[in-house]
Order: sequence, then C-alpha cells, then structure tokens
Amino acid sequence: MIIEILYEDGDLMVIGKPAGVVINRAETVKSETIQDWAEKKLAISSKQLAAGNINADFYSRAGIVHRLDKETSGALIIAKYIPAFENLQSQFKARLIQKTYIALTHEKIKVREGEINVPLSRSSFNRQKFSVSADGKASVTSYKILAYYQLKDQLYTLVEAYPKTGRTHQIRVHFKHYGHPLVSDSKYTGRKRFKKDITWCQRLFLHAARIQFTQPTTNKIISVEQSLPVDLQQALATLTKI
Repeated sequence: MIIEILYEDGDLMVIGKPAGVVINRAETVKSETIQDWAEKKLAISSKQLAAGNINADFYSRAGIVHRLDKETSGALIIAKYIPAFENLQSQFKARLIQKTYIALTHEKIKVREGEINVPLSRSSFNRQKFSVSADGKASVTSYKILAYYQLKDQLYTLVEAYPKTGRTHQIRVHFKHYGHPLVSDSKYTGRKRFKKDITWCQRLFLHAARIQFTQPTTNKIISVEQSLPVDLQQALATLTKI
C-alpha cells in the first residue's frame, strides 16, 4: 500500500488515505488496512497493549485519531505517542478541529451557502446505514457551493462541506436528506442512479481536502491539504461546467 505523508513532525503525521482502503482491522476485512500500515510505520505493537499500557485505545487504534469512510479519500491524522493522541482526541471532542471536504452532489443546490442541522442515528432497517432521526445525535454540516456542472440533462453541484460534528456517514446522509445525494454513493444514492454514476465516476465523490488543528506540543495552528485525487479530477473532466 502506497501512502502519501502530507505532513509530519515529532508528535504526529497526516496521511492521504486512499479511497477503498479500510482504516481499522476487522474479521470481515481481508485486505491491508491503515491500521496495519501505521503499526509498521510507527513500530506500534499489540504486545504493548497486552502489557497493560495506560492508554489501550492508542495501541488498539495504532495512533489513528479519527476516521474516514472506506470509500472516502483524504487527510487523516495519526499520532505517534500517547500524549499527542490524547491531545488530538480532546480537540476533536471539543470540536476544535476544522475539516473541509469536497463533494459532488446530484442536482443543482440553489442556496449557495448554508447549514444542514438534523440529528442522525443508525438505521433500524439496515445497520450498515444511517438516517435522520428525531432521537438521533446532533449533527451539523455547513457548506459552500464551488461550481455547477452538467452531463446531458443531469445537473450536479460541487461543494465544500464543513462538518461541525463527526457522525458516521454524516455528509452523505445530510446531503441525501437535503435532496442532493452524493455522486456514486452506493449506500444512499439509489440503485438506478448509482449504476449511471459509476459509468463516469468509479467511486464515491467525497474527499477530505483539508484539516486544521493545534499542534499538541507547540500549540501552533497546523493546516494540511491534499488536492483532489486524479480519479475525481478525471470524473469532473467528463462534465461541462455551467
């Protein structure tokens, strides 16, 4: 697995997670994960976990501070040591870390800037999916439109999304609820639409383009970016900007 290191210092690294790669190991996952890669890169061993270290979460997650969906590419923070791991986790819990995603949605979003604020919970019909629920967890996503595109009679909107909370599938479900599912989203777009999407965009059009956080030791603000991957650039190139 080829992983691009976007930023690195003595406390942490920010990598560019490829699309299609799972972050954490599981019995159902047969391919190499980001966790496997991080353990080798940082010499983190499960033996250290068995030895009763003070932060078992650090070792069980190989320093991976947060998560991205398997289908999503982009910036991911990995801590090298326990103090940095705990500091960055605290920043996430306090909603101090700013994340920017690039997404391509179906149809034309008419309101150029806005906020989607609806609670989410795991779907009672499909445990692998999430849905809007009155008794779900608070979930907020702001967005700004970057451009509009067209393919034949279909319209699309390229947006920057700024999740203020970190719920699983948050951006995907929020835009689906808003009436603008993401392109090539096998879980939330619908079968017919998904089949058409993958003829010109082979994977979910969602990329974690930027992450900003406070460096745990120096307290300096660090902003790390990764440009849109080639496969998503090629997908955009098949469309006509309007």
